[in-house]
Amino acid sequence: MSALLVDKLDVVFGRFRALTALSLAVDAGEVRAVIGPNGAGKTTLLDVISGITKPLRGRVMLGDSLDLARCSEAGIAKAGVRRKFQKPSVFPALTVYENLDIGCGAGLPASERAARIGAVLGEIGLEPRAHALAGALAHGEKQWLEIGMVLGSNPRIILLDEPVAGLSDAETERTAALIRALRRPDRAIVVIEHDMAFVEAIADRVTVLHEGRTLYEGGMRGARADARVIEVFLGR
Repeated sequence: MSALLVDKLDVVFGRFRALTALSLAVDAGEVRAVIGPNGAGKTTLLDVISGITKPLRGRVMLGDSLDLARCSEAGIAKAGVRRKFQKPSVFPALTVYENLDIGCGAGLPASERAARIGAVLGEIGLEPRAHALAGALAHGEKQWLEIGMVLGSNPRIILLDEPVAGLSDAETERTAALIRALRRPDRAIVVIEHDMAFVEAIADRVTVLHEGRTLYEGGMRGARADARVIEVFLGR
């Protein structure tokens, strides 16, 4: 059974069709990259999964029973879907620890919060910066902190929108290692990214979108060899 199933999704903005009959299935334990040229529909897909945009038709199934397309943003987050946006949205006047505490959400008992935050600090490698103000962090550290805030709620689905945008080569390599370490049998990760070397380092499969439709799905090696993908995306 797929952890996340997008089924015949149509999204229309006025006369513009952002997504047309888009379908994809992401397995539990998988890291799936969604790539393609600007305007392909990548961010719209994440917007639908996270509840920001409602589709004209189609389903977004979490497991076998919950259609996210019919849920509110709050309901989707409560169901275990969390998103990291392209631009880090941390609270700069709060410490790293306090940001992670917010990320854990109100539902986590106080008796479990310190252990959860400590575990997340270890995952994202920011233990030495736990009591630093988030606003004083480097750009890469802010990216990792926001990933940590997503992890705080122990999500079933993680959506990452361009997690290495603006990062140095060293920060990109560290982020790739972090994402690989986040794999779990009961969790799926969906990543939008333009850095193809990074995608190749993290993704089990890639979905290439073009004009709101699936152009290719499979391994990154196959995408690099696909004439259609080279023409509309990789060759640019």
